[in-house]
Amino acid sequence: MASQLPKYPESVYDFTIKDANGNDVDLSIFKGKVLLIVNVASKCGLTNSNYTELNQLYEKYKDQGLEILAFPCNQFGDQEPGSNDEIQEFVCTRFKSEFPVFGKVEVNGENAFPLYKFLKSGKWGIFGDDIQWNFAKFLVNKDGQVVDRYYPTTSPLSLEHDIKKLLGIS
Repeated sequence: MASQLPKYPESVYDFTIKDANGNDVDLSIFKGKVLLIVNVASKCGLTNSNYTELNQLYEKYKDQGLEILAFPCNQFGDQEPGSNDEIQEFVCTRFKSEFPVFGKVEVNGENAFPLYKFLKSGKWGIFGDDIQWNFAKFLVNKDGQVVDRYYPTTSPLSLEHDIKKLLGIS
């Protein structure tokens, strides 16, 4: 899961990452969009409610500039044990999700994915910069800067006000 990045990334747009099929995705393709970046898992107690609400947000705001980027992670209770293909099948079949799902990553520790190191660098959680569990959420503005971080138990629909504000919707 190599990630190309400049010496000092200035925004999420400075990263190239692998999608679930192993293809490179330059995050600069999302310039000008509001991003909700989420570490996801298929076998977590938070899975059903989060995927359901993420789908609702995406359906409602995708045409107005919202993109949800999902990053499977197996660091919490072995709750995302499948391959990238199995994860993609689960997300697309069970939840009919249309937002991008990327390759499996680590979000904490020495092998933390560079994008997650960047996301965590400015928004601290209750336990320092570590991600606490599946479905931690980062809200990124149209300039590629993290503006807020939400805990795994935060309902995606409760972010609607913040998302609308960044999208310029009253």
